[in-house]
Amino acid sequence: MEFSLFSPKAARSAGRRFLLLTSLGLALLVSACGPVNSPRPGTNGSENTLYSPFSGRSPKTLDPAVSYSSDETAYVYSIYEPPYQYHYLKRPYEVVPLTAVSLAVPRYFDKAGRELPQNADPSLIAESRYSIPIRSGIRFAPHPAFAKTSDGKPAYFDLAPEKAAALKSPLDLPLKGTRELTAEDYVYAIKRIASPRVVSPAFSTLSSHIIGLREMRDAIRREDAAEHHPAFLDLRKIPFPENGVSAPDPHTLVIRIRGKYPQFQDWLTMSFFAPVPWEAEAFYANPGFKENSIGLAWWPVGTGPYMMTAYEENRRHVLSRNPDFHFSAYPCEGAPGDREKGLLADCGKPLPFIDRIVFTMEKEAIPLRTKFLQGYYDSPAIDRSDVGQGFLVEAADSPELAREYAEKKIQFPRTVDLSNGYLGFNMMDPVVGAGKTPEEAARHRALRQAISIAIDWEEEIAIFQKDQAIPLMGPIPPGIDPRFNEMNPVVYRMTASGRPARRSLADARALMVKAGYPGGRDLRTGRPLTLALDFQQSASDAKPLLDWYQKQFAKLGIQLEIRATDYNRFQDKMIRGSDQIFLWGWLADYPDPENFLSLLYGPNAKAVTKGSGENAANYRSPEFDRLFDRMKYLDEGPEKDAVVQKMIQIVQEDAPWSFGYAPRSAAAYHQWVGNAKPSAMVRNSLQYLKLDTPLRAEKIREWNQPVWWPLILLALGGAAAAALLIRAVKKRSRLDAFGRDTGKEKS
Repeated sequence: MEFSLFSPKAARSAGRRFLLLTSLGLALLVSACGPVNSPRPGTNGSENTLYSPFSGRSPKTLDPAVSYSSDETAYVYSIYEPPYQYHYLKRPYEVVPLTAVSLAVPRYFDKAGRELPQNADPSLIAESRYSIPIRSGIRFAPHPAFAKTSDGKPAYFDLAPEKAAALKSPLDLPLKGTRELTAEDYVYAIKRIASPRVVSPAFSTLSSHIIGLREMRDAIRREDAAEHHPAFLDLRKIPFPENGVSAPDPHTLVIRIRGKYPQFQDWLTMSFFAPVPWEAEAFYANPGFKENSIGLAWWPVGTGPYMMTAYEENRRHVLSRNPDFHFSAYPCEGAPGDREKGLLADCGKPLPFIDRIVFTMEKEAIPLRTKFLQGYYDSPAIDRSDVGQGFLVEAADSPELAREYAEKKIQFPRTVDLSNGYLGFNMMDPVVGAGKTPEEAARHRALRQAISIAIDWEEEIAIFQKDQAIPLMGPIPPGIDPRFNEMNPVVYRMTASGRPARRSLADARALMVKAGYPGGRDLRTGRPLTLALDFQQSASDAKPLLDWYQKQFAKLGIQLEIRATDYNRFQDKMIRGSDQIFLWGWLADYPDPENFLSLLYGPNAKAVTKGSGENAANYRSPEFDRLFDRMKYLDEGPEKDAVVQKMIQIVQEDAPWSFGYAPRSAAAYHQWVGNAKPSAMVRNSLQYLKLDTPLRAEKIREWNQPVWWPLILLALGGAAAAALLIRAVKKRSRLDAFGRDTGKEKS
């Protein structure tokens, strides 16, 4: 007996259903409203949300007293507000008020407590007193720490352990509250810097400047021990020793500083001085919170333009607009050229412009780059000012990529890093160092000058930095102030066109003769001069670069020996002063010439201070040190500028460094991101950015058009197969028992 899987009627019905479903499927795909490859289904780019990836890991801590890492900056400075900030657009950098009404002019006092005039001799100043007026009306972002019950008591300071352990986010608690920012919140924050529980990296530096801060640490230790280490240690109960930090009224913060320290206003831009409400510490002391990653390290409580609304460790973080954010306006002034770039078009408009910022974990570089080029990320790293460098290098090597970046109008706004890279001479060395007699000092100086001329930093920049750096004329990068990077007459000469050009090798060889090494041979022994470059990684890892350095020295007949070690052994050599020539660099802590000139200040000599100083060249110049001691107390102005210029001239002549280069930086943003001006110093920049969301949605659709033809071919092939099946079944149903066509289908 013949058995059929389905009847002719069923076969015809199945075939028709297949054709119908295929047609409907194609129609739905073609009419789909958004790209099918979107990593965020349900969105099309029209939402006022900025998307950026992060790699590696989630931030280690967002506690403002502890955070000191660049990958934490975007979060911390978007949520917290120190008293001061750097102007978003102006260059050179300018400190301006943030939560302060105005910048405080310090008052000076002598040892007897008598007030001194503003132009007092710094040696007479025993104390600088900063009285900072804090704006009224600023409120903290809504948070359960401020929530109260109907009788006015804190709602969540004593949660049941099982309830606390069940929470994944503090914002899951139903009640929220807020209150006004006061000067006491700043006092509390500065006390936390001293707390052994907090372990702030700023304590060691600030305790030498803020009166009573070191004693504050001792007082906290005593209170902690007396209270038998409670979960919440209320620092409000511990008076600040010597009244070093105080709040005489709700909107005045007073900080007393030892001596004169003009750079203190730069510290007041940093997160260490951001206000921390005591209620946040009391709330986060609930048992079970820390184990669930609920605390200031993950869920900050600030007054800034944004608040943390999602923290999924190593996966996703979301900053959302703070609904209680005070009025703050986009700047109306900037640096030269900013108006032409459209950076002043939003003058006076309220900040922030963007509602949400979503950071998503991306483990691999290729998917990240692909999603950026597809438009799904607005920047490949919104918190970094150097991420565009890789794209520019790629574009220089590939016309195809250059064309793609140009067609997509990707922005690569540039800046000059507040950093330098240089080749240093150990001034304790018997060959390249300071020398023991005036005659020896002159010969060694001539040798260092000759080497400085021979090292063609312009070539190094072209080859190894891909033209993404500028040569330095002294120790201070032009990002601090271009005036401090004027021509070095020892190494350069001015051409007829008015541009500096590196001095000739003939000049360098004449200096070699003066140094006692004509043609690279010791005039006394006839032996070739051999010098050693101490390098802080494996020589094989940087062979092309090290080969290049050897060629630079060979121009003068000098044989350069490479002594490569791991970083720890290299550090030991530097601390002992047993190195000869080395490569080094510095990234600014704050944008002041003092920060770079301190690298050549004699008392900071690394070998003398056993590694606690950053004068890696162990350079000592009585005149330079005298000027530094004067300069570090000077306020901004012509007098300070003149002293800085004199110090630069001294080290240009002495050549303890071959000054190297300052790296350029370039960020990367899509064309729809507005007001982008990258900077390593302006850390609260997210509030200034804006999005052209209709343009983004349009470009995402344009750049992610689905390729339908394979699916259409597949569907047509399936439809043809279905039609052939129906035809075959029909024919078979007309056959009789002998295989003859009866012309009539069986039912």
